[in-house]
Amino acid sequence: MTGTLLNIRNLSAWYQKEHPVLTELSMELEEHEITGLIGLNGAGKTTLLKILSGLHGEFCQEKALFRGHSVNFRDDGFKRSRYTVFAEDHSFGYFTFWEYLSYVSAAYRKRLKDAEVRALVEGFHFEAYADVLLGELSTGNQKKAFLITAFALGPELLLMDEPANGLDFQSTEFLYQQIAGYGKRGAVLFTSHILESITLTADRVLVLEGGQIRREFGKEEMDASRIRKALGGGAVSREETGGSFYQAWEEA
Repeated sequence: MTGTLLNIRNLSAWYQKEHPVLTELSMELEEHEITGLIGLNGAGKTTLLKILSGLHGEFCQEKALFRGHSVNFRDDGFKRSRYTVFAEDHSFGYFTFWEYLSYVSAAYRKRLKDAEVRALVEGFHFEAYADVLLGELSTGNQKKAFLITAFALGPELLLMDEPANGLDFQSTEFLYQQIAGYGKRGAVLFTSHILESITLTADRVLVLEGGQIRREFGKEEMDASRIRKALGGGAVSREETGGSFYQAWEEA
């Protein structure tokens, strides 16, 4: 770890102000760190990611610092420093993957490496779908399109909400490899209810409960039984399981 990337202090968020979802939440994300965020359904995980993606405006906070400087999550500079993969994303339905990737590359003002993109397409077994309209793809293949884009883009902060949902076994294994190795490029904050995705990839796990980060586990103390206990049995294994970029960019 080389320093703090994002520092949030006393963030509260709501959909109806009398019923807050997050209450004075504080957290820090380190550069080049893979951080898992867990919590029961309704704990506010997705709401937090939407705030960081500039999609949820009903919140207040004491401060938010990115690389030590005050930041507005809708600032252009911050938007180009992060990319979000949502649990489900049905935007850009009339774009093919290649058209979407070209759009993202231009929006982020970043030249992507063709060989790296091709390797990701092959790794996610997406070759047969790259020229199909995103709106015609299954939920799983739509997820692959956005995951490939995320890893090809390589932002300083990669946000992912349930990234393994909808993926086949081989693609899930490849996803875990990409997450685990991402620390060489940037930081990751991802949510998951699948234990393997946490224990196999994360350097640290944050437990969201009652609107705040109540506990955290470092790499050396991270195991399935502790995570299960922290969630009251709410996390599951892969075997038990059987918002969008467009919004994040255009609405911000």
